[in-house]
Amino acid sequence: MGGAVPVSVAGKQAGMANVVVVGAQWGDEGKGKIVDWLSEQADIVVRFQGGHNAGHTLVIDGVTYKLALLPSGVVRGGKLSVIGNGVVVDPWHLVDEIDRIKAQGVEVSPASLRIADNATLILPLHRELDHFRETANAGLKIGTTKRGIGPAYEDKVGRRAIRVVDLADPEALPAKIERVLTHHNALRRGLGIDEVNAEALLSELKAIAPKILPFADTVWALLDEERRAGKRILFEGAQGALLDVDHGTYPFVTSSNIVAAQAATGSGLGPGAIGYVLGIAKAYTTRVGEGPFPTELFDEIGETIGSRGREFGVNTGRKRRCGWFDAVLVRQTVRTSGIHGIALTKLDILDGFEEIRVCTGYMLDGQPIDHLPASQAAQARVEPVYEVIPGWSETTAGARSWADLPAQAIKYVRRIEELIGAPVALLSTSPERDDTILMHNPFED
Repeated sequence: MGGAVPVSVAGKQAGMANVVVVGAQWGDEGKGKIVDWLSEQADIVVRFQGGHNAGHTLVIDGVTYKLALLPSGVVRGGKLSVIGNGVVVDPWHLVDEIDRIKAQGVEVSPASLRIADNATLILPLHRELDHFRETANAGLKIGTTKRGIGPAYEDKVGRRAIRVVDLADPEALPAKIERVLTHHNALRRGLGIDEVNAEALLSELKAIAPKILPFADTVWALLDEERRAGKRILFEGAQGALLDVDHGTYPFVTSSNIVAAQAATGSGLGPGAIGYVLGIAKAYTTRVGEGPFPTELFDEIGETIGSRGREFGVNTGRKRRCGWFDAVLVRQTVRTSGIHGIALTKLDILDGFEEIRVCTGYMLDGQPIDHLPASQAAQARVEPVYEVIPGWSETTAGARSWADLPAQAIKYVRRIEELIGAPVALLSTSPERDDTILMHNPFED
């Protein structure tokens, strides 16, 4: 960064903040563009939770990169990208993703990418179990991507997971495989699935190990050292906070914590390492998969929003459910993630609507309620209370300053700020990176 840098005792550079980016809805909020803009200013980009079920689409100099597991900083030269211990890593997918990015001319080496040695591995048996559960129509269908992420987290908390560091100890690996298969083969027998052969799994892990181990590192120590040296760190997660295993629409959630506090736990740093929390929210609401969605639209308006917004998953291609902006949910996320400011995306998708609705509260069994309850049954029964806001006929697409926005669009943004209890720090008006109105740079907190 050049020159002497004043550093406090805690190691935070004066006038600068490490930034956590968290989805403020159910994911798919358009984080890619915002994360890319922030990653250009960061020295280090850390992925702190999730797996390869959600990703970012980045467009840099006309080239589109689709990332699922790799941190966004990997496509920019001179950045260190880190996969933290809070992530579950499918080593075969990771190798494929690295090869794909390399084919696009991006250099990926241990100099630019590190993986926490204590990160949990996703094994083929996890993918098979995930797929079976989602397709067997037995019990509750969650709507997962069938990529083994949930079962891998189950093994992690069950203290039987195989981790990145285990790949470096081939002599101890058979015992660890035996431990995990004691659980999984009993489960598979009960489900009527063929058992996993221990020798075959050992062979697969030994074959992939040389491609993963060069990136392995003691990430918590590395990040602490860099933080104390005054480096700017950007923490990025997958999905959105409403899919958090504790604070989301349980059980229709992912298997990890997504709220901003996980940035510290999932990277091995203390909470003092987090400076500014930026929440990303669409100007409307979407969700993919199963679960409650109070403002979901089943009419032509919902179809129009989905069509205009190209609401299909980056890595899965799944169609997203669409609805009006739910201020109750975002207000809840602002509080559970300690969000300082919001990046509001896709405002241009609402151009041309005569009126726009915003959910300001719920009714539950005839009584008003100001939050989404924890009960699954209650979540399914809440009814949205709407405030109708006049729309605008002019276009917001491509606006780069407040002066470019229709007056009614400005009123809409200001009303959202009031309802969620947080300011809009950035406003995105198209997928193009420069079509952004910046009110506050999170790195200059």
